[in-house]
Amino acid sequence: MLPAELRQRDGVVPGQEFDVERLGPGVYRLARAGQPENSGLVDWLLSCPEKDWFVPVPSESTAELKNPGIGGQ
Repeated sequence: MLPAELRQRDGVVPGQEFDVERLGPGVYRLARAGQPENSGLVDWLLSCPEKDWFVPVPSESTAELKNPGIGGQ
């Protein structure tokens, strides 16, 4: 657990994720984990002002796809 003084100074909030690197016996480096590339994407999509603007797209299984250039299919 990080001491309260450090959490307050650096704005650490509950649930925040960190990367931990072991530098040596009993010595560790703690760094805030970067946000995933798609962070906030769902909120952005749901904020679309037009209802039903996004529609489901049928998907295909890769097993149904054929590529004559691979494996002689």
